[in-house]
Amino acid sequence: MQPKSLSPKSLSWFGGIQSLPVILCAVAIVLLGLAPAQAATLPCKILASEAPCVAAYSTVRTLYPKYKGPLYQVTRESDKTSINIGLRHGYADAAQQNGFCANTTCTITKIYDQTPNHNDLTPAPPGGAAHGPGLNGYDLPAVANALPITVHGHQVYGIAISPGMGYRDDTPVGTAVNGQPEGVYMVTSALHLNSRCCFDLGNAEVNNLDNDAGHMDAINIKCPRRGPCNPNAGLDMENGIYGKLPVPAGTKFVTDMGANDGQHDYAIYQGNAQSGNLTTTGVIPLLPKYQPMKQEGAIILGTGGDNSNWASGYFFEGVMTRGMASAKIMEAVQRNIVDAKYAGNLQP
Repeated sequence: MQPKSLSPKSLSWFGGIQSLPVILCAVAIVLLGLAPAQAATLPCKILASEAPCVAAYSTVRTLYPKYKGPLYQVTRESDKTSINIGLRHGYADAAQQNGFCANTTCTITKIYDQTPNHNDLTPAPPGGAAHGPGLNGYDLPAVANALPITVHGHQVYGIAISPGMGYRDDTPVGTAVNGQPEGVYMVTSALHLNSRCCFDLGNAEVNNLDNDAGHMDAINIKCPRRGPCNPNAGLDMENGIYGKLPVPAGTKFVTDMGANDGQHDYAIYQGNAQSGNLTTTGVIPLLPKYQPMKQEGAIILGTGGDNSNWASGYFFEGVMTRGMASAKIMEAVQRNIVDAKYAGNLQP
């Protein structure tokens, strides 16, 4: 959209020269390519009042106010060199990736945390359930251009996880531990899923082992084990996924959310990331063996806590919080996600 010129008459309508700074700010927002709502209400700003972000990841856009660093790192196969893919007007600079990766294959070798905690994700190490197919048993990184989409009209790339892929940080800062309240959300899809464990984002064990009930707290989406893929969104709390909410089959972009007080209650939310409101379980009791939770604080994306790396799924953005956000705040985040205008012809 081209910015409109401001005539002397329009300046008078806005209150004259005293309002000029406000007008110039509005013009700057348009020139940067950010809708005013996007500039003012990023997800981590919305969450800050109740449950501040302790980790925020996206390969498509900024989620954390004032973040100006890179979103992710790509490494090309031809010469094993890497570059960071930064922001352009609040969205990933896909042109930078396209130029660097021309005529070769690139993989996403690091996903940067946008919060000041620097909880960056890299390919996951081997765990108790599985070794990855990469060097020394590590999981493989995702192919960088496998998931082209647009966000607010900007070409960007999501992360397409297939079996044997996954990311992790076993030494994070600020994540919930030992029954502290927390929340997590991701924008994902009802496509490219299977019924295997575990397409997760969230809290897991620091030793990459299954340490029993309550040692995980990660949002999950998967197909049922039998029949067509009618996905469920739920919370993976180790040795069980709970609060399963049905996700309409074939939904291109899905908002998948969980919140947990760490002691007695939790809630699941899901919605269409392109339109509408969230559905929710409401606040429901944790099973007795999960009261209280025993989170260890590691961060996983695309795997289970013991590196169960047999799942597939799409990831576009997600955060972890310290604190259990209310339904009202979750709905405000959903509105921001819808305002981001996710679009694309995703493949199953």
